Amino acid sequence: MTKHLLALAVAIAASVGLAACGSRAETVGTVGGAAAGGAIGSSVSGGSTLGTLGGAAAGGYIGNKAGEEYDRRNK
Repeated sequence: MTKHLLALAVAIAASVGLAACGSRAETVGTVGGAAAGGAIGSSVSGGSTLGTLGGAAAGGYIGNKAGEEYDRRNK
């Protein structure tokens, strides 16, 4: 359990660092996507670190793009 929480914390911290340059919607999308992606990746892969980090990376990317699209439509 500790291994999974550590992997998720690392993924979220990395996403927050990458999202710091974007707008608020991009930041929220990136962090939210990374958290959800990490949780989904962990459950799908049976708790593997690689699955958790991969899910967090994919979720963060998708969330970032969703935030960009939100900003584009609501300017």
